[in-house]
Amino acid sequence: MQRTDFGSMTCSIARTLDVIGEPWSPLVLRDVWVGLTRFEQLQADLGISRKVLTERLNHLVDAGILDRRPYDRRPRYEYVLTEKGTELVDLLLVMAHWGDKWLAGPAGPPVLHRHHACGEITTVDLRCTHCGEPMHATDVDLLPGPGATS
Repeated sequence: MQRTDFGSMTCSIARTLDVIGEPWSPLVLRDVWVGLTRFEQLQADLGISRKVLTERLNHLVDAGILDRRPYDRRPRYEYVLTEKGTELVDLLLVMAHWGDKWLAGPAGPPVLHRHHACGEITTVDLRCTHCGEPMHATDVDLLPGPGATS
């Protein structure tokens, strides 16, 4: 079965899904972000098959999300986030906030986030880059952009 090519769609959400829409990809990114950078570490934490993990890592490297760096004379590599990948982790923080709010249940969130700048436990807060006010789906209108097709 051929997979739909979301990357060719004129939609930034579809294009992002082309990079991380497969369910293992965000989990691989999460693990690399928290410091699990070697294949064996990722496989052990995720319980994922070697074949699927290899495919996901290759896809994320090809997409410019991860860099592959040798750490041994043998062909062994660790994976590190690129600038593009680090910015994509911001999206995972938004997803985690949503999951904490709607899916965590009575036990509460499984992970807390402490902000480096102030040292406080916090959550992601989307704000307008122009006025600083909170920004949610009900606060925006969609207009055609320069990349829109007729």
